Amino acid sequence: MIFINGKRNGYAPEQCGRTMTVRELISMLEEFDENEKVYLRNDNGYTYGSITGRDIEEEYDEEEEE
Repeated sequence: MIFINGKRNGYAPEQCGRTMTVRELISMLEEFDENEKVYLRNDNGYTYGSITGRDIEEEYDEEEEE
C-alpha cells in the first residue's frame, strides 16, 4: 500500500506554500509497483481515505489566466 499523508496548511490554496506538480507526482509514483493501492492518511493515521477518479477535479485560477 502507498499512503499520501494529508496536511492542513491553510484555509485557501495560496496559504499552503509549495506543492508538487502533476509531473512531479507522476514521477514519484512511478517508483512504486503500479498495482499498489493508494490511500490518503489523515490525522497521523487516525483516519484514512480512498482515491477514485471522481475525487480528482481541476479548477482554474482566474488570476493566473490574466
